[in-house]
Amino acid sequence: TEGFHSVVDSTNQLLLLHGQRRSQRPPDDLHPFGYGRELYFWAFVVALMIFATGAGFSLYEGVLHMLAPEPMENPAINYAVLGAAFLMEGGSWLVALRGFAAEKGDTGWWAAVVRSKDPRTFIVLFEDSAAMAGLAFAAIGIFLAQATGDPRWDGAASIAIGLLLAGVAWLLARESKALLIGERADPALIAAVRDAVERRREVTGVNEVLTIHLAPESIFVALSVDFVDSVAV
Repeated sequence: TEGFHSVVDSTNQLLLLHGQRRSQRPPDDLHPFGYGRELYFWAFVVALMIFATGAGFSLYEGVLHMLAPEPMENPAINYAVLGAAFLMEGGSWLVALRGFAAEKGDTGWWAAVVRSKDPRTFIVLFEDSAAMAGLAFAAIGIFLAQATGDPRWDGAASIAIGLLLAGVAWLLARESKALLIGERADPALIAAVRDAVERRREVTGVNEVLTIHLAPESIFVALSVDFVDSVAV
């Protein structure tokens, strides 16, 4: 299960890189506002991949090994593989954690995820966190199977990993869907735009400021503005 989880994670990173490259294409006649939201589409695909393949395969393997358990022949190999995986995954997790911590600033962790307009940061962090927890589940399952002589613990660990991945996939899908549909800019940025326009001498008032993220660093702004009578149309 953890081996397949690693394959899914690696594939997802490639999909995010693909989405990042395609989102950076310049505007054209067909897409005058550019391709920035393509990154959000591929982020949603990654969430579906985690649910359909990672969680689905883990649950399938877990149920299969619960119904037809197989005794372990050499648990030492399992511990060695999990230990090496923990070191490599831990390095990736630390990089993702530091990057997201630097981006969020003083904002709380969950609030930063909700407010983030760049799915690359929190998807990688969530995936790596799930991978670390999955490795721990696998190690516990192997230990219990070895200690009790009941190999069904191995299947139970696989089911736990599947449920964990399903939960992570649901969270990522929810956040990616919100970005894909279109989220407003940060309220502080909206207030700054309103203030900048209202301070102009030819403006008597700003009614509405509507914003939508076209990409993590690209925002479309539509304003309803009242001008002084002397301004020519």
